[in-house]
Amino acid sequence: MTDEAERQTLARIEARRRRPRRRLTEEHVTLAHGAGGSSTHALVETIFLPAIGNELLAPLADSAVVACGSDSRLAFTTDSYVVRPLRFPGGDIATLAVNGTINDLAAVGATPLCLSAALIIEEGFPIATLEQLAGSLGAAAREAGVPIATADTKVVERTKADGLYICMAGVGVVPAGLTLDPAAMHPGDRVLLSGTIAEHGMAVLVARGELELEAEIASDTAALHGLAAELLAATGGVRCMRDPTRGGLATTLNELARAAELSVVIDEAALPIRPVVTGACELLGIDPLYVANEGKLVAVVAATDSAAALAALRSHPLGRHAAIVGEVRAEPPGMVVLETAFGGTRVVDMLAGDPLPRIC
Repeated sequence: MTDEAERQTLARIEARRRRPRRRLTEEHVTLAHGAGGSSTHALVETIFLPAIGNELLAPLADSAVVACGSDSRLAFTTDSYVVRPLRFPGGDIATLAVNGTINDLAAVGATPLCLSAALIIEEGFPIATLEQLAGSLGAAAREAGVPIATADTKVVERTKADGLYICMAGVGVVPAGLTLDPAAMHPGDRVLLSGTIAEHGMAVLVARGELELEAEIASDTAALHGLAAELLAATGGVRCMRDPTRGGLATTLNELARAAELSVVIDEAALPIRPVVTGACELLGIDPLYVANEGKLVAVVAATDSAAALAALRSHPLGRHAAIVGEVRAEPPGMVVLETAFGGTRVVDMLAGDPLPRIC
């Protein structure tokens, strides 16, 4: 990194630190606080960061990167899965837990080592269903090549857990010399997306059967560590990566733009979306940019490396529909702007409210 680039990076970090603290206006927790959007960020920044904030937590990345020894670093992540229904086209709560935890490690460039699983089971839960989900948990871990090294179970009273919740944690190894951070983003960088969006959230919504909507949409849940490794091996120009889960692509890009104190401009025409998903979203009045994904990767890459990065993604089965969907710009800082297919522009803010509760 040049002296000027380092100066700009440090300036953006300092601006991020000076950003005014959010305030909560609600007196009680709402479902919107768990949707991954602006309400979630307000809850984290006003309640939890002041109470437990520290240097490791400060980046608010998918995983914390922890130094252990002179040149070794571990990535550590934790997550909880409360999806309803427990099974949906393309997956279930167990595959979601394994893949989602692995993906948080992959997003910081780590090679996953092992996982832990804690299951909170409601009294009266069918043993046959539990056996099926346990089998799914093991199969997903074996398919990914990442073992579940430790586990725990707890049983709570009827009506206290909505059937089953799964809490997962994961540990991985970060290669020496690799640091992925939104603070490294620069104007001119390209935004790459590994494939079609909005499939997981829409699959879960249709599976609930609460809407008169018939659409063959399957969740995209998948473990992305192999895809991320291919990308990192192909180019040294990757600035940062994220998996756009709760809050969708729009919220993820807003997080990156605000962390970098830069702007992200999305090309609407370049966004890969399956027609059946577009149709379902239009019928329900839902913007696919805000719908959760569970098998997609967002990468910000230097412009000179974007062609090699795109080729690397497309060479992997999980990235065959990858596309360059946007560009990093200097202005307006901290904002995401969509250039529409009709030649106009609109601001794309973080997810507000909770249009799709309990999707992961």
